[in-house]
Amino acid sequence: MSKGIRAFRSLVLAAPALVLLAVGCTDEEKVYIDKPLFEDPPESAAGFLGYDEEGQKLTVCGNCHVGQQAGWETTAHAGAWETLEASGHAQGLCENCHTAGPNGNTTDGTVGFAGTQSSRYHDVQCESCHGPGLEHVTNPDASQPIASIRVALDATNGCGECHQGAHHPFLEDWSRSPHAEPVATVINLAAGNPVEYGECLACHSGQGALEAWGVRADYLEKDDAVTDHLGITCAVCHDPHEAFNEGQLRFPVDSPNIELNLCAKCHNRRAQPEIEAASLRGPHAPEAPLLFGTAGWFPPGFEPDNRILGTHGTTGNPRMCASCHVAGYEVQDQETGQFVVTVTGHRFLAIPCVDANGIPTDDQDCETSDRIFTACANSGCHGDADAARATYTSAKARIDALVAQVDAVLADPNQVPPGERDSNDGRFTVADGAWFNARLAALPGSSTHNPYLCEALLEASLDAIEAEYGDGLRAENTRDQ
Repeated sequence: MSKGIRAFRSLVLAAPALVLLAVGCTDEEKVYIDKPLFEDPPESAAGFLGYDEEGQKLTVCGNCHVGQQAGWETTAHAGAWETLEASGHAQGLCENCHTAGPNGNTTDGTVGFAGTQSSRYHDVQCESCHGPGLEHVTNPDASQPIASIRVALDATNGCGECHQGAHHPFLEDWSRSPHAEPVATVINLAAGNPVEYGECLACHSGQGALEAWGVRADYLEKDDAVTDHLGITCAVCHDPHEAFNEGQLRFPVDSPNIELNLCAKCHNRRAQPEIEAASLRGPHAPEAPLLFGTAGWFPPGFEPDNRILGTHGTTGNPRMCASCHVAGYEVQDQETGQFVVTVTGHRFLAIPCVDANGIPTDDQDCETSDRIFTACANSGCHGDADAARATYTSAKARIDALVAQVDAVLADPNQVPPGERDSNDGRFTVADGAWFNARLAALPGSSTHNPYLCEALLEASLDAIEAEYGDGLRAENTRDQ
């Protein structure tokens, strides 16, 4: 990097107005002009500026936006052209997704690299998402090229223009996942008043999640957070500006700290009963605490054994939730053996129902025998998919039986006095705790997230019911006779 560029990067922090003039070296209070801010782009680039110094991967935008430039250099986007060239199957149709041009922003046609074929526009640069920067650098106050975080299969803007297709159908998979579902149900519950359910929006809205996570960057849909809620789009979980975590994620997926783990940012809500609340609600999004062994109502004297700490939420499974829920694989045609599609794992299905070729189906209500356990085997946790299937089937059968047993005991007035199991009486009882544990264990996936904890909680709940109500009920029954 040139001396002028280095000095300018420091200078711009204190005097950003100078960027309109030139890149300069500083000496005490003097500024020495040594080069223009950028070379005029070709007319066919349609306002795209591209690189200022290709060899250093310094974009024209990076001359001013120093922090974003430094973060972007760590991303896969900064090496997109080299990745294409090294792939062995580079084609012209791939180039718009590996350069600064019409894809990813509101422009279209032969712009940027597509209009010039100049290496100045190699890689997925700032302008790939923000659009051409010439007008902005000429008059920063007059225009702000803000990127969009909206994604859709038919959109002509945003991440989805490139992150789709047979070889990397992230958008196709995501669009069929719950993360893509609109949050209208949350708004409807609030009778049109989103303020009442503000805490829900922190997980059920893309804008709400970014705000809750302290992301202050501007984007096109930011001001529409009340009237136009987005789903949990790509840019909610992935940071387009830096790659400090695997996959450019905003938070790591391999952190054993439940407060720092990306998935746990939302899947860590009502994992324990609200014992002080006026009414008792069941569990809601308790997956992360269940995985880490802290979910549920712990009856008096209950101390979980080491098995609970040795399941899917330990160092034996470093990618935690992502090991199973973001598991990719390639599908080949059963008859010809030819490549069909890459499954990216962005439907977040741990054991999906699949068709004859192994592609996840739209209908995910199938028998265990019609599901694949590829992720369980590929993660290294189980010897093979059949072993994982057998383990899951056995654990689910045991837990389902225990849930049924707890529910039967709670419904039997000879075992639990009437009135002890009441969600709305403002008091928390042993029966309420047992009910909460049964609801926790009955949730889809609980028998996988932590089967040992589920079993232990249910067994301890039955013991607690016996200890709390058994003697009194026996005496009462004797008097009745």
